[in-house]
Amino acid sequence: MEEKMFTPGGMERLQTRSDRENVPYPRGDGKVKLVTPDWLADHLNDANLRVIDVQPNIHDYIQEHIPGAVYLTEGVLRVSNRGFPGSYSPNACLQESFRRAGLMPDSPVVVYTAKGAFSGAGDGLEQTMMAYTLAKYGHNAVYVLDGGLDTWKNEGRELSQDYPAVEPSSFTVEVRDEYPIGYEEFRRIKDNDDVIVLDARPAKVYEGKGPWRKAGHIPGAVNLPWKSLMDTGNPARLKSNDELDIILEDHGVDRSKTVICSCGTGREATNEFILLKWFYLYPNVRIYEGSFTEWVTHPDNPVVEGPEPRERKAEAAPAR
Repeated sequence: MEEKMFTPGGMERLQTRSDRENVPYPRGDGKVKLVTPDWLADHLNDANLRVIDVQPNIHDYIQEHIPGAVYLTEGVLRVSNRGFPGSYSPNACLQESFRRAGLMPDSPVVVYTAKGAFSGAGDGLEQTMMAYTLAKYGHNAVYVLDGGLDTWKNEGRELSQDYPAVEPSSFTVEVRDEYPIGYEEFRRIKDNDDVIVLDARPAKVYEGKGPWRKAGHIPGAVNLPWKSLMDTGNPARLKSNDELDIILEDHGVDRSKTVICSCGTGREATNEFILLKWFYLYPNVRIYEGSFTEWVTHPDNPVVEGPEPRERKAEAAPAR
């Protein structure tokens, strides 16, 4: 059954309740798309398809993975840079990692994670962090497996302990600088009326319970915890489009604005960047990779504690 829906910001779209089953989703030339276990099962033996397992621990992969999947740890994506702990690895390092996984920029790659049968340490973000990084550094056909390995398993699909034979590729990194926003530009535009800054961290961290040298959040940032967008029982599975529409509208995530996704170190923000830019096709989405970690390295930058984006202004005392 078809029904008219309105995305946040009032843009009408015609949607079926099962529109995400028409995969890869959404249609178009986006760099990142969503696929289902059904789709992957049907295409698992495609000659040009690569599947990468980004579970949190190598022992998770050793214990069980989707047949043919190559292990590529999220840990290769970021290293310390002049002391700053959350910088992306040098281009040459990322390029070599992608080559060893046999990736080619125009051949589809399916990315998945899981809680981890061995470690139990997966939080669901491994796959959005990897998907964003692949797209940022030049991949053109990244597919995120909705629900990850846990949904694959729950549907009774085949698992493997074999390691595929992979020939290194000739992947060449090409950085898409239009995705991230740097500190100076972020600081300059974040308070503009046509900009909304999202903070993807849990509410308690946003309000002031985090490990940073200053507690709280960047002034003006609206708290949209990334887990609120995901299935309660599986943080690698998105809620339905109907539910997501309501959440985004309730948080004022208007597609007519420039949306800047942030969090603590830039990892949680990849979840919301991918959702808004590639699944919801918002026209102006950026990601502040430095996020709160970079913001508080500047001693003069203010922060706000509590649930409100900004400090409440004290009401003037009545004249006597």
